[in-house]
Amino acid sequence: MKSLKIIAASIAVLGLVTCGANEKTPATSKPNVNMSAQTAKNTSNKDQFTYANYDKVRMNHLALDLDVDFDRKVLDGTATITFEKLDPSANELVLDTKDLKIKSVEILQNGSWMDAKYAQSDDDEVMGQSLTILLLDKADKVRIGYETGPEAEGLQWLSPAQTAGKKHPFLFSQAQAINARTMTPIQDTPAIRITYTANLRTPPELLALMSANQDPDTPRDGDYSFEMPQPIPPYLLAIAVGDIKFKPINDHIGVYAEAYILDKAAEEFSETPLMEEANEALYGPYRWGRYDMIVLPPSFPYGGMENPRLSFLTPTLVAGDKSLTNVVAHELAHSWSGNLVTNSNWRDSWLNEGFTSYVENRVMEELYGKERATMEQALDMDGLIRGISEAKDPALTHLKMPDNMKHPDDAFSSIAYIKGANFLFFLEDRFGREHFDPFLKQYFDDYAFKTATTEAFLTYLGENLRKQFPDAVTDAEIKAWVYEPGLPETARKPKSDAFSKVEKQSADWISGKISIEQMNTSAWTTHEWLHFLNNLPLNTTPQQLGRLDKAFSLTGHSNAEIAFAWYMQTIQVGYKPAVPALREFLMNVGRGKFIYRLYGALKANNRVDWAEKVYEQARPGYHPIAQRRIDAILKD
Repeated sequence: MKSLKIIAASIAVLGLVTCGANEKTPATSKPNVNMSAQTAKNTSNKDQFTYANYDKVRMNHLALDLDVDFDRKVLDGTATITFEKLDPSANELVLDTKDLKIKSVEILQNGSWMDAKYAQSDDDEVMGQSLTILLLDKADKVRIGYETGPEAEGLQWLSPAQTAGKKHPFLFSQAQAINARTMTPIQDTPAIRITYTANLRTPPELLALMSANQDPDTPRDGDYSFEMPQPIPPYLLAIAVGDIKFKPINDHIGVYAEAYILDKAAEEFSETPLMEEANEALYGPYRWGRYDMIVLPPSFPYGGMENPRLSFLTPTLVAGDKSLTNVVAHELAHSWSGNLVTNSNWRDSWLNEGFTSYVENRVMEELYGKERATMEQALDMDGLIRGISEAKDPALTHLKMPDNMKHPDDAFSSIAYIKGANFLFFLEDRFGREHFDPFLKQYFDDYAFKTATTEAFLTYLGENLRKQFPDAVTDAEIKAWVYEPGLPETARKPKSDAFSKVEKQSADWISGKISIEQMNTSAWTTHEWLHFLNNLPLNTTPQQLGRLDKAFSLTGHSNAEIAFAWYMQTIQVGYKPAVPALREFLMNVGRGKFIYRLYGALKANNRVDWAEKVYEQARPGYHPIAQRRIDAILKD
């Protein structure tokens, strides 16, 4: 998902670790390659956030036929589900629903549709309602008439006034982690994979897109058909409808967006084909046909979402200098890690996000060199250290998440992304790239279009690398990474030469040794600016921020990452001239990575009254996911 990248860039407050990288500590005991199999016997890998009886009856295809009703803010139509019985004695199909109005349930029997008996459970705040359908012998299809709720968390309906064009409404979805059930009845768990088709009817002036096959030259006629032939986990079901234009980058990669940002986005992401080539050289062929991107309205709550064939992206990535395109690299990398090989439950989310963050960094190194990759590792490490220090429960800093998570959102922290990536860096260092790269490529191939658990990966690691190199790592080291809290001592300690120079200049300015005018910042990259801002001393004064602002025009900066890092400092220091621009930022940017931290900082610095006033005005424009998160931040 996206992503948390340059995550630390914007949130780190701790100093950069300064020891050398890639240091190896030899293993001291022989590995037990069956360790993970033994652990698995005592580990529950059933998805705790689904009602579905997918271990007994499993859906394998979804056919949607829906009207997109902007006036009522609902999807209205039918979902036809094809399923198979894994347990021949099973007599019911259990689906997940949330904020859905069920109008009818039918079952196909002997070629004819007939009414089916069904029941819904009481509503749960997190999981919604189960929909249990009584099955008949030899039946393998049910058809459900339904409509979504106007406040469904997985759908955001924007009025024309909330779009850049101001003439037409906009709809987009966000199904991860458990919001596919707000779009359709479904077995909403990454433990299964489904193919799907869809027919969507929209106002004729709007274009509909989905995470499926689509032709960029499709005429706008209000009647759109889609097919996803590869099996995907349900959280990758996606839809976008609006006044959307298209611009190609090459023959199978392009950008969709509102007209105001289309040309800029196509230029910003013009190196995506190079990213695809780098991924394929490292990890095998791209298996999804086209790879397109859509730049969504600013209320999109993430940096990106890896919907297959159509990555959703935030407009905050369009910085004008390609400095934030690692998020594109991240979402594209999901075409191997996450979309191709998927965590079977959210306790194992690091298998999606940690692997993807690792692949992303490798691609950035291939394209832009080791120094940029190292800077991004260092920024991420800062954020990981901070995330570990702020964790409310040490168990939430394990790679294998605890089985008592309250919400799958708990799994999408810097732990899954950055600790997960660093576990793979550790393995790479110990086994060597010459062995680890082909191992990972083979893993993606062997598990293609399948699900995996942490224990399955560790078993695969044991059979395919540890047996060949028994002295590379120990059981204790792997246990420390996967099943224990915090950051193991064996973690890489990335050191950036560029950051060292930034630190020297910063220290000289803070001490008065040089003036702001004498600071040599003309060649600083976004990464260097972020490192500088994130590591300003805690005793920095408003006057010092004022001098920085006058010299470098940081208030209202056009790069969203730099602006966010700056506003975090202004809140903590109490720099009042930035307040109007901060308010404007909160009113117009919906990316959770930024706004969650900003509201949290305002509350922590005794500005909660002001924060609540701004939020009251900004809230209608935020995505329902962001609304839920900020409601909790300001309430706690």
